Amino acid sequence: MNLSIKQLTVYLALFSIGGGTGWLGNRYLQAKNFTQNSLAVPVVRQLPADTQPLVPERRVVERSSPNFIAEAAEIVGPAVVRIDAARPSKNGPGALNNPLFKRFFGDQVPESSERVRRGTGSGFIVASDGRLITNAHVVDGAETVLVTLKDGRTFEGKVKGIDDLTDVAAIKIDVKDLPIAPMGRSDRIVPGQWAIAIGNPLGLDNTVTVGIISATGRSSSQVGIPKKRVRFIQTDAAINPGNSGGPLLNDQGEVIGVNTAIRANAQGLGFAIPIETAVRIANQLFEKGKADHPFLGVQMVELTPKIKAEMSEQLDVKLSEDRGVLVVRVVEDSPAAKAGILKGDILQKVSGLAVVTPTQVQEEVEMREIGEELAIEVNREGKVQTLKLKTATFPDSALSGD
Repeated sequence: MNLSIKQLTVYLALFSIGGGTGWLGNRYLQAKNFTQNSLAVPVVRQLPADTQPLVPERRVVERSSPNFIAEAAEIVGPAVVRIDAARPSKNGPGALNNPLFKRFFGDQVPESSERVRRGTGSGFIVASDGRLITNAHVVDGAETVLVTLKDGRTFEGKVKGIDDLTDVAAIKIDVKDLPIAPMGRSDRIVPGQWAIAIGNPLGLDNTVTVGIISATGRSSSQVGIPKKRVRFIQTDAAINPGNSGGPLLNDQGEVIGVNTAIRANAQGLGFAIPIETAVRIANQLFEKGKADHPFLGVQMVELTPKIKAEMSEQLDVKLSEDRGVLVVRVVEDSPAAKAGILKGDILQKVSGLAVVTPTQVQEEVEMREIGEELAIEVNREGKVQTLKLKTATFPDSALSGD
């Protein structure tokens, strides 16, 4: 059966993160270390080199202990919060029944004259001065939220910024000397390791579930949210609506991810944003209220022998290879267009690294600074050449699909 170009799974280079999941979703985020002024993960090149992490003294969890899961959860539990948000909605329920909203937000939250949509999610404290991380879809459309600590205290939280491409949001509450979640690393985890989730699923505060790391590096398309720009951690630890934004932990009680998504058509499949990604984005949100993503401006598809024949006809080009990353569209006036990349080119290397899938291209570019020069090796009808281009900031028009 022949496939049309519209039936192909196509990626907009560096645009595999957009669209949202539901108002009640699940996402987790991890970070390595935190300082007074920034969130610092040494493996992320965008962070300042002179950042000195301020890390609380960590309690070692003995894996030989029969209660090691409880001990790990106890370390992070005080830093996990509940987040309640409300926004106007055409199809939402009539009135909010939570008196805490009226207490903190007053007339900003309508009674019955206006319909509102209410969302409940999770988050965790990353700095003792009241900085929190959660999912963008938890707070989408809200400028202020209600943050409830484990000890029962409630605070008005200011949404400092959201990033739809990674589903990360930054919140600040006006309180000092808070417990913070110790940060781990996701780049060292392997399938089969313990995974612990803490959050507020279905409104049940401070719920702990446990499982294993089922897989790493899941693409956004595999997870079912192709417009996101994240390589997800997969876990079978129970994640439900309301877990969104809470932490995924390792067996030492260190945050390795931010719980963010579940597959509605399956059981035992949960996904988390790697902590390094979440911290990199959160740094920008706290600093300037938005996150910048590098952009090439090409639409790509993974080339296979089956697709080769279809694409040769559709694009009216001679394809010499049957494997690689095929460019099917170049955005006008984009960095790719200015560098001379053409429809029908097969991308082979990005800055010397071989690429065979659109996801690999996206990942390599996402690691770069805005304006950084890249060397792109392309195969054009059997002839190999290297083109130089400088990444630009991901445009708002790309998010809207224009």
